[in-house]
Formats: sequence, structure tokens, C-alpha cells
Amino acid sequence: MAAGIESWLEQVAQAPDEATLTQLRVRVLGRKGVLTEALKTIGSLPVAERAQAGLDSNKHRSTFEAALAARQLELQNQAEISLTPIDVTAPGMRPQLGHRHPVSMVLNELTDVFWQMGYQVVDGPEIETEWFNFEALLVDKDHPARDMQDTFYLKGGNLPRTHTSAVQIRYMMEHKDNLPIRIVAPGKVYRNEDEDARHSWSFYQIEGLVVDQGITVGDLKGTLEAMMRGVLGDNTQIRLRSNYFPYTEPSVEMDATCVVCKGTGKVFQHDCHLCTGTGWLELGGAGMVHPRVLQNVGINADKYSGFAFGFGPERIAAIKYNVPDVREFWRPNFKFLEQF
Repeated sequence: MAAGIESWLEQVAQAPDEATLTQLRVRVLGRKGVLTEALKTIGSLPVAERAQAGLDSNKHRSTFEAALAARQLELQNQAEISLTPIDVTAPGMRPQLGHRHPVSMVLNELTDVFWQMGYQVVDGPEIETEWFNFEALLVDKDHPARDMQDTFYLKGGNLPRTHTSAVQIRYMMEHKDNLPIRIVAPGKVYRNEDEDARHSWSFYQIEGLVVDQGITVGDLKGTLEAMMRGVLGDNTQIRLRSNYFPYTEPSVEMDATCVVCKGTGKVFQHDCHLCTGTGWLELGGAGMVHPRVLQNVGINADKYSGFAFGFGPERIAAIKYNVPDVREFWRPNFKFLEQF
């Protein structure tokens, strides 16, 4: 029977059509087929040989049925191909490829600028404790600044971070004995606030931190100026306006010259639509790290000082690409995104 199965399998492999396969199926597996007849003779064999003969017959049956199914599928595929005309002269179709998101491009530009200035890019958890997100930064439970950052709260007391300043706290604690520190921390942050053309409940933020001996506001201004020129152009100027943040003292708001009117406030004798005629664009906050923040992480505030800054890449992307509504960056509008 073993020699016979080889012959049947060869005939199946050479079958030119499904009708031939049907004939082979009947000849081998039909009521009077070769294999069916062989199974009938097992009862006449000696008892010691019956079990093995039964196993061999079932194995041959399974092998033959699998070969029939495989050849049938092969013939069907060949028929489908033969029915599909192919125009070999037609131009090919290129696969549609994606590209980097405009906000990602701005983030990469920013991190490249800081990398060239010797900064490290660091990351941290998006789910934080209240201590890292608020209290280490001098924002206690009853501090009014908590109202400025409407917070989502999770079960157990944790929260999605409202800024990446928590990354700075973690990094200072881990490297308090390995100063100086020069880092930037880009990442997603979350705030419970209404969406509009300039705000979203989830957005990117990039924050920077320097801690060393003898750091001054002059170092902060020079760093911010180099950063903005690297992203918005070599002629970009900045100005610092007094402001308040709990974890920096003194604190400032950073403005940069408008990329549309170049700081003049006018476009064709009309007020610039982007800066509303002021010539300046508000971009983010900064300041000198409060000595108590340094003390909270175990750094000697009498010996070391530092500065920190933070701003939103979406805001910079909106300015750079003249997009009036930051929500456009995250809507599933491929016609808009393909422009970049």
C-alpha cells in the first residue's frame, strides 16, 4: 500500500483540472475505491497486524485528502490569475508614505538646538504624585496656583502631570551629587480645561533646567534667545516681562518678535493679524529656580543656582506655520496635515 500512496500523490500533483481531482478522489476514496477496499481487508489479517494496518490506512487517507485540498486550491488560484488581465505597460503605483507631524518637527528642532548647547533630553512618567507635580515645586494644596492648572485626578491620589516640571524634580533628586545639570524635558501634559483655538486638554510641553554655580538671569536670557533664533530664524529677538510662578524667583514671561511682521506690528499698513499689531508673540514662562525648590531636592541653594523655562511646541508650530487654531494639528484632517 505504501508504494500505492506514492503513485496516487504523484497523480494528484499532476492533475490538470478539478475534474481530474474528482475522478482520483472517487478512484481512491469512493465506496469501491482502492483505499476503501484495502480497509475492508484489515479484518482478515492476523490480530497482531490489524492495529498497524489500520494506522497506516488512516495515515494514507489523511495524506491523500490533504494533497487533494492543496492541489484544488492551487488550481483555483491559477484560474483567478488567468482571468485577471495584467497591463505590463501601465505605470506603477507608489505606496502612500506618511511623514512627521508638524508638532513633532518643531519638537525635534528644539531638542536639536539644546543638544548642540550641551543639554541632555530626559523623560519621566506621565502619571505623577501630587508631591512631584505640585508640592516639591512650592504649590501646596491650598495654593492659588493650583487653580491655574485645572487638574485631572485619579483614584489613589495620583494625577496625569500638568507640566513636565515633575521631570526636573526627579532628575535633580537623582543627580544632586553630580552637578552641573543641563536638561530639557519634552512630553505630553494634561489639564482639565476647555478647548479653544489656543488651548487643549492634552498638549505637548518642553521645559528646560540648568543648575550650576553662578547662574544668572543673563544666562537665562541668552539661552532663550539662542533657542528662539534656532527655531524661528536668526533675526528673532526676545523680551522678558515680569511675571509670577511659585517655583521661580524672579519669574518672567518670554515674548519673541512676530514672524509675520518681523516686529513692526504692521503688514501692508494694517495691524498684523498674528500679533494684533504689537510686534511680539507670547511664548512661555521662565525664571530663576527658587532656592526652596533646590532645598526640596537636596541641593545646596547657598552654593548653586539655576534657571528653568517652559513653553508649548504647539504654540510655536502654530506661529511658525501660520495656523490660527492649534486644534487643527490633532484633528483627523489629512488634507491639512499633508501640507507639511
